[in-house]
Amino acid sequence: MARRSGCRQTRSVKGNAHKIAKVKKESNKRRKSIKKLNDSQNEWRQNDLNSVSKAAEVSDSSAQTPDAQPSPLPTLSWCCSEDVWMKMLSKEIKYKHSKSSLHGHPSLRSKMRAMLLDWLMEVCEAYTLHRETFYLAQDFFDRYMLSQSDVKKDQLQLIGITALFISSKIEEIYPPKISDLAYVSDGACLEEEILQMELIMLKALNWNLCPETVVSWMKLYIQIASLYDVTNLLVPQFSQETYIQVTQLLDLCILDINSLDFKYGVLAAATLCHFMSADVVQKVSGLKWEAIETCVNWMAPFVETAMRYESAQLKEFGQVLPEDRHNIQTHVNYLCMLKEAQEKQSESLGPFFPPTPPSSTEKTS
Repeated sequence: MARRSGCRQTRSVKGNAHKIAKVKKESNKRRKSIKKLNDSQNEWRQNDLNSVSKAAEVSDSSAQTPDAQPSPLPTLSWCCSEDVWMKMLSKEIKYKHSKSSLHGHPSLRSKMRAMLLDWLMEVCEAYTLHRETFYLAQDFFDRYMLSQSDVKKDQLQLIGITALFISSKIEEIYPPKISDLAYVSDGACLEEEILQMELIMLKALNWNLCPETVVSWMKLYIQIASLYDVTNLLVPQFSQETYIQVTQLLDLCILDINSLDFKYGVLAAATLCHFMSADVVQKVSGLKWEAIETCVNWMAPFVETAMRYESAQLKEFGQVLPEDRHNIQTHVNYLCMLKEAQEKQSESLGPFFPPTPPSSTEKTS
């Protein structure tokens, strides 16, 4: 009996030692994984601190310049309004766009971009997506095209629907399924192609996915212009009817690639100038008249064209609350309006006659 109990004890000790060794091995693995996670978190924190310090440097430098935009935001109880304003201005510098985004693509024309964005507006209305979703997709598309070269025209629809796929996952509570987006492309874009293009686009954009879009600037300006309750700044206090008329003009202008000549904040302020006095716009945007005058003049043919069409009307959407319906992206016959506006713009510029060279007797030796 003693020998058997001794054998049993030996076996139990060996079994326990094996279990202890196994536990130690697992605990060591956990320690290593935790250490690796902590190191990565520290690295992320350091990167965040670096980005914050860079943003602070940008804000300090812009605050020191005499032409810096003064903050139109009221004093807020839940955050520092100056910090919010400087963060928005720093995004205007970080997220760059340009009308030269198609220059590196010989087979593409600006009309193709307009047709693509017009189609994306239709898709947004069909799936009751918000205006911010469309304008995020527009920004992603233009910045992606700026970073690429020699994109073929048969890839445009795939790039556009992928940009909308990314933006809807950021902005929408219930984004459309990838199968829905593949369906509206009428077989031109497969689900696998959209997923593959998503990775390519995210890498090209370097995961910079949070710009201040034109419509976000617009909503801020019109909110401050209509503000009567400072404590509820995040609750819309403007007229829905006025807002959709302003955004209809903005939708028309964004189809023209020359709109990318201007910063988003300037483009939104210039649009608002055609519905409010210039003094009010300067007050709510912090911009001087000299900064928006060129954009206001450029936009004049678009305003004249939009006035010839029926004013934008609020639409009813089945599952959208009445207080949110003005935020849903809508679509009208923008391409016809765009063509007329561009023709008016060409007429206002007049025909171009190259200068006549001097005669041989007038030339200096």
